[in-house]
Amino acid sequence: MSKVRVLVGTRKGAFILTADGKRDKWEISGPHFAGWEIYHMKGSPVDPDRIYASQTSGWFGQVVQRSSDGGKTWETPGGGVGRSPEGFPIGESNRFVYDTSTESGTPLTTHQWYDGTQHPWEFKRVWHLEPSLTDPDTVFAGVEDAAIFRSTDGAHSWHELPGLRGNGTGPRWQPGAGGMCLHTIILDPGNPQRMYVAISAAGAFRTDDGGKSWTPINRGLRSQFLPDEDAEVGHCVHHIAMHPEHPNRLFMQKHWDVMRSDNAGDSWSEVSGNLPTDFGFVIDVHAHEPETIYVVPIKSDSEHYPLDGKLQVFRSRCGGNEWEPLTKGLPQSSCYVNVLRDAMSVDRLDKCGIYFGTTGGQVFASADAGDSWFPIVSHLPPVLSVEVQTLE
Repeated sequence: MSKVRVLVGTRKGAFILTADGKRDKWEISGPHFAGWEIYHMKGSPVDPDRIYASQTSGWFGQVVQRSSDGGKTWETPGGGVGRSPEGFPIGESNRFVYDTSTESGTPLTTHQWYDGTQHPWEFKRVWHLEPSLTDPDTVFAGVEDAAIFRSTDGAHSWHELPGLRGNGTGPRWQPGAGGMCLHTIILDPGNPQRMYVAISAAGAFRTDDGGKSWTPINRGLRSQFLPDEDAEVGHCVHHIAMHPEHPNRLFMQKHWDVMRSDNAGDSWSEVSGNLPTDFGFVIDVHAHEPETIYVVPIKSDSEHYPLDGKLQVFRSRCGGNEWEPLTKGLPQSSCYVNVLRDAMSVDRLDKCGIYFGTTGGQVFASADAGDSWFPIVSHLPPVLSVEVQTLE
């Protein structure tokens, strides 16, 4: 029988939830890396027991962890966690060094700061890890300040793909409320040269040559807070999702608006339709129905909790515009949690399973494509990310 493994990153450690194909009884392992923020964990589609994790601390730095046995044991490929002279832990492994120009040795570019001035790039943390579709030792990292890095030696070393920051628009990128982060990386399963990324607050970008050059793909996005609401870059994209069978079709949850593209991001159209609010962070696609998508609306950009205190997942079976609320098993009163951008995932079983985590520490699951929900666990630290692995 197939199994599922749910990888949960939280503000205070990582947790691994496992169940058989019935998905009714769960085992919980953790916390791994207790006390550290785990921004993201994800397993290799080539070798599911190869898992990468971003272990981060605002005090102590960044470490990328790796497991080769499904999360039972971990190693730090680039070196362990050191100690300061005062005895505090320091994240010494996997140093992420931004590329500099070969002519002058100066930073490749600067970006816009909150006050409109130009500001140098400063590495803070890894937001997202995306393992290769073909090689368990190759993994991409999206970081803050926004850039994309690649490792081809199992996270021992990292090198920037500088064409993204150097595409000419970098000086117009700016931080969103949570920082200037590259939080979404999508690999095209049919074209190894194509990749999509999303940055808050710069927008979405695509490469068609393996990361050498990048094109902004924000036509059709509108952001009222920008001087030019139709600007080429500067849009606060919260998340992008793609079904692997239709890699030219993308779905986006933006800072206001749910969007759709049917031409690999060349243009976008709004599909918010009858949603009660079109602000949110997460969006995902059904494993077997490429036109079925899920979002979790939040009240507003200043009030990050469900409308009227009712936690609702909304599903569209037609790729947007027509939406239905999914509430069975979810709290429908006095619920004021948020669901962050990397905190939803979908398994490949039949019926399709949907999972999401909240800032209140709950991880909810649906074993029937969203028709009904139940909590796997209810008292974790605030959940930052959820990824599911379907194990044959």
